Amino acid sequence: MDQILELLDSRGPLIGKELLERTQMDEFTAWKICNSHERIVTKTIGTRYLRLDRQVEGYARLSPSIIREFHGYTVIGTVRNIPDIQDKAELLRQEIINISKRKFELAQEVITKIVESQLASNIIKAGACFIIAGDVAYEMAHLEPRPEPSTGELVRGSDLDIVVVTQGLPVSIVKALDYHIYEQKNFLLRNPSYNEEIDYIIKDISKVKEQLKFNSFKSMVASKILYEGKFLYGNIDIFNNIKKMLMDERIPEKITALEETASRNRNEAIAHLLNYEGKLTNEEDMKLFYTKEEKEEFL
Repeated sequence: MDQILELLDSRGPLIGKELLERTQMDEFTAWKICNSHERIVTKTIGTRYLRLDRQVEGYARLSPSIIREFHGYTVIGTVRNIPDIQDKAELLRQEIINISKRKFELAQEVITKIVESQLASNIIKAGACFIIAGDVAYEMAHLEPRPEPSTGELVRGSDLDIVVVTQGLPVSIVKALDYHIYEQKNFLLRNPSYNEEIDYIIKDISKVKEQLKFNSFKSMVASKILYEGKFLYGNIDIFNNIKKMLMDERIPEKITALEETASRNRNEAIAHLLNYEGKLTNEEDMKLFYTKEEKEEFL
């Protein structure tokens, strides 16, 4: 405790990951001290958004997890340097927005290049809508290295979650589009200049309609991704139609209800963890603090 106070008084406000690097404390102990000591002030930036998780009762939890939020989105200081905490938090907020903007632009550039290179480019632009979701859509993207699930190779932070919704495209064109996106996925993943991961799915508008029934875990995840998604490229009329379909199926209301549940769960988890004695060893309590996988299967 004294170590953290002395560090913050001498160095000024720090982001969670900076504090952990300098103190070499375990994450839970540092988080607990920073969120319970009367002289320590924390300011968290960004958006907490819904993540659907099979391991959670009712599926609803918030992202980022408690530790990821502390690590990358929280500024910590003491009561004597509150103005500096505010300034550092604003700088952090702008940095994360800029990272998200660059990732959005990269995704747009890659998709544009793929489509424009096809002989059927005009047909694709008329019959497909490209949507980006996840961290980038919420302007919460980061650059923390993390292993890509299929290869274990490190990638640069948040992946590029892209949904391609087609309407009336011939199967041959869809297959060609899938091939070229997958080709670019491998290029971005293995090229040291990028080390970016594209996570994508191509689906027909008829499948979207079926998934919006919101009657299974997979359909809930698919609906949530379309709900949070932002237009990236292609036919914006398809995008607008999807948003209308979401409204017609009352998906925003269903998502809001799940967000409220997730928020209650987060508050209960924080209260429980702040009263927890010792180190986290119980698996259920550890799951309140962080998850092994920050993303669910992309549908």
